[in-house]
Amino acid sequence: MVFSWNGLFTPSLWGTLLFFAIGLGLICFAGDKFVDAAVAIATRLKIPQIVVGATIVSLGTTLPEILVSTTAVLGAAQSPDICFGNAIGSIICNTALIAGIGQLIRPTREAKTSSINWRLSFFVLTVLAMFAMLFFNSLTLPRWFGFILLGGFVAYAILSIKLTNRDDAEPVESLDKVMKIPVALILLVVTAAGLFLGANLLVDNGQILAVEYLHVPERVVAVTMIALGTSLPELVTTLTSAIKGREDVGLGNIIGANLFNLLAVIGIPNALGGAITASPSAAYIDLPIALAVMLILIVPMMIRKKGSRLQGGLLLLGYIAYCIYSFVAA
Repeated sequence: MVFSWNGLFTPSLWGTLLFFAIGLGLICFAGDKFVDAAVAIATRLKIPQIVVGATIVSLGTTLPEILVSTTAVLGAAQSPDICFGNAIGSIICNTALIAGIGQLIRPTREAKTSSINWRLSFFVLTVLAMFAMLFFNSLTLPRWFGFILLGGFVAYAILSIKLTNRDDAEPVESLDKVMKIPVALILLVVTAAGLFLGANLLVDNGQILAVEYLHVPERVVAVTMIALGTSLPELVTTLTSAIKGREDVGLGNIIGANLFNLLAVIGIPNALGGAITASPSAAYIDLPIALAVMLILIVPMMIRKKGSRLQGGLLLLGYIAYCIYSFVAA
C-alpha cells in the first residue's frame, strides 16, 4: 500500500472530507434516535427487545449493505468482489469490532439463550450451505441459490415473529415516558433514512479517499473500508444501546444484521443480477473467519448465560489482526 500526497489540500479533497464528516455526524445522530424508537416499540408492544433488535433494527442498519452490494452487481461497472466482500466483511466487522467494543463497554448481563440459539443455528447452516456451494461450484453462487437465500430471509422473518412469545426477555421500561407507537414508527423511518444517507456519504467518499489517495485494491476496500462504512449504523446502534443499558437491542441487532448480510445483502443481487463469483480469499479465508468470530461471540454466552470483557477484547484483537492481514496480503 503506497500513500500518495498528490492532490492533497485541493478543493476536491476538502469536499470529499466534508461529505465524509457529514455522513459520520448524520449516522451518529440518527443511530441514537433509532435505538430510542426501537426500544419504545418493544416496550409498547411488550415485545422482547432482542427480537426488535434482531428484526426491525437489523433491517434498518443493513440497508446500506443491501444498496452497496446490489449496486456493485447491477451497476455499469459490475464488481462481484465488492458485493461478496462487503457482505462477509460486514459480518466480521459487526461481530469482531462492533460486538467486541460493545462487550468491552458493557458485557451482556443476561444472554437470552432461547432467542440466541435458533438464530445462531440459522446462521451456521447458512454459512455452511454457502461454503459448500462455493467449494463444489468453482467459487460461484448460481442465480437459483440467490432465490434460496431470499427464501431463507423470509423464513427468518417469520420465525422471528412466531417465536417471539418463547423468548424469555421482558421490557423493563415503564410506559409513563415512552413515546407512542405512531411517533416511534415515524421516528424509526426517518432515522433509518438518515442512517442510509449517512452511510452512503461515508462509503462513497471513503472509497474515493482509499482508492485515489491510498491506492488500496478493490477486495481490500470491500472487506475493510466499505464493510466498516456500511456497518457504522450497527456500530452506533450497539454503542448507544450499551450506554443506555439496552445491550439486548445491540446484541440482537448484531445477530440479525449478520443473518441479513448473508440472506439479503448477497441474496438480492444474486437473484436479480445472476451468478456471483467470489475470489478464493473471500471464500476460503473471509467466510470461515466470519463463522469463527460469530461462534466466539455467541457460544460462550450460550454456556455462561452472559458476556465478558475478555470475550470483547479477544474479538477486537482478532479484528485488528484480520485488517492487518488483509492489507499486508493485498
